[in-house]
Amino acid sequence: MTATQEAPAPEPEPEPPLHEDRLDYTPTARSVTLARRRAARLVTEWGHPHHAGEAALLVSELATNALLHGSMRGRLIRVHLSLTATTLRIEVSDPRGERVPGLREAGADDCYGRGLLIVAQLADRWGVEPRTVGKTVYAELIVGQRADAPATP
Repeated sequence: MTATQEAPAPEPEPEPPLHEDRLDYTPTARSVTLARRRAARLVTEWGHPHHAGEAALLVSELATNALLHGSMRGRLIRVHLSLTATTLRIEVSDPRGERVPGLREAGADDCYGRGLLIVAQLADRWGVEPRTVGKTVYAELIVGQRADAPATP
């Protein structure tokens, strides 16, 4: 390495989860309601009641997308919530890995097509991760600041 080259900044260590919940649901509309209510209750119990509504809406949108576009007969949808000191991560996994979601523009009269736009506006980060079977769509909310992060003015 020459004097003008700088070593890349080390990646921050992943934060250990303070709380975690994982539950599989049958791909039905009733499961979306149950998952949404569970998320709001858990986020409140985990000490972030001000994020309960956001978490419920994110779970609802991601689970609905999984139900409409990723479900298969006889296969479950998994909702996984994890909370670290700084981040609430919401993941919804389904068995249809070939159906990768993306943002699209819904027409004024369209009944569907706005779910990921809502997720993108509400979440601090969101994305899709492939699985051995299926995919996971996640959304993250920043709930605190890392201890090793520089303070913001």
